Amino acid sequence: MAVQAIEPTSAVALGPAVALSCRECGQRFPLSPLFACQECFGPLEIAYRWTERQSHPVAEDRNGPLDVAYELPSGEELKRRIEAGPANIWRYAPLLPVPADVADKPNLNPGWTKLVQADRLAAELGVTGGLYVKDDSGNPTHSFKDRVVAIAVEAARAFGFTTLSCSSTGNLAGAVGAAARRAGLKSCVFIPHDLEPGKVVMAAVYGGDLVAIDGNYDDVNRFCSELIGDPLGEGWGFVNVNLRPYYGEGSKTLAYEICEQLGWRLPDQIVIPVASGSQLTKIDKALKELIALGLVEDKPYRIFGAQAEGCSPVSAAFKAGHEVVRPQKPDTIAKSLAIGNPADGPYVLDIARRTGGAVEDVTDPQIVDAIRLLARTEGIFAETAGGVTVGVTRKLIENGILDPSLTTVVLNTGDGLKTLDAVAAGPTATIRPDLDAFRAAGLAG
Repeated sequence: MAVQAIEPTSAVALGPAVALSCRECGQRFPLSPLFACQECFGPLEIAYRWTERQSHPVAEDRNGPLDVAYELPSGEELKRRIEAGPANIWRYAPLLPVPADVADKPNLNPGWTKLVQADRLAAELGVTGGLYVKDDSGNPTHSFKDRVVAIAVEAARAFGFTTLSCSSTGNLAGAVGAAARRAGLKSCVFIPHDLEPGKVVMAAVYGGDLVAIDGNYDDVNRFCSELIGDPLGEGWGFVNVNLRPYYGEGSKTLAYEICEQLGWRLPDQIVIPVASGSQLTKIDKALKELIALGLVEDKPYRIFGAQAEGCSPVSAAFKAGHEVVRPQKPDTIAKSLAIGNPADGPYVLDIARRTGGAVEDVTDPQIVDAIRLLARTEGIFAETAGGVTVGVTRKLIENGILDPSLTTVVLNTGDGLKTLDAVAAGPTATIRPDLDAFRAAGLAG
């Protein structure tokens, strides 16, 4: 597989990160813009100096192998250090592949978004054990993608890239454009030609190059993979391709924040939207890290994946009992989740089954209903991906799969202002500017 023409080296300042490790065969490589194992073509992940890969005797059967921490303070001391840190993802810098002085660099500083106790939504859904919405629409470009891009920017700086790029279903394009400008880098991002207008504007407004590809996201992603191996891509860091191992670690901060905001405890259940599947796998990784570090009490947790019916390859595989995810052609209003051939799909299946969770999907009308439900009950206007997670949560409860007596966290990963075309809304009434007209409209009292 073609790799950016920069010599691999470990002489980069990425904090506790020491190597890249293959998720499949365990082969290690120096820190570099490498995204696939050169032995088995498996995906690469970050290995840290404070971890050693081994099985945890308590959690092995329940949540899989854990990284056992070394060279970090005790759980309580580490908690104190984190809590004294900045109100953004850099409070977790000792657990991320970033330099120690990352908080002092020009960056969008995303994270530490609200964990909303959603009591009115819980009453509507029949949840009695506590329901929370992790609302990531409060990030700088109004989606969780700011988290992953912030980590990728530090890798791009370390490897000397001058242009930041990506293949995107929308949110990532805006996050890359904004982060590149803040970091003083050029940007060139690639999107499907039929993206929602709001996301196109947000990607274009920062002044970088925005290229629409005549095709769907999978076509865009294939093109970017070809560009990496071509001289045209010299000096380019593709955040979700050749910088993917670093980029993916940003999703861990969602889980770190959720557990800290819950008073340093694990949620019993968490519902996560699935596009490529990377976010779900990294949240599971972070929960295991928190257990290993002694930051939370070790207990069972269940992870549920949420997809739109019009692009539900992982849900279909889960329901059929398959280990392999068969690609689909996307056809859904939830365009941020419209990845027909998700790279981390098989790992999502493993995690859902291992933790006793599931992967479910909902129709486009159910997505719209869920967007309205969340807005009406909690004052949160979610984009279509948030409608997917709320809709799937409701469906899982109705089908007796998700336990309403347990503490449950639902992710809203973006702002509804980006997907206005999905929800038709307008004035309750149009009247003359006088009291009689107001009374006649039946709105008084």
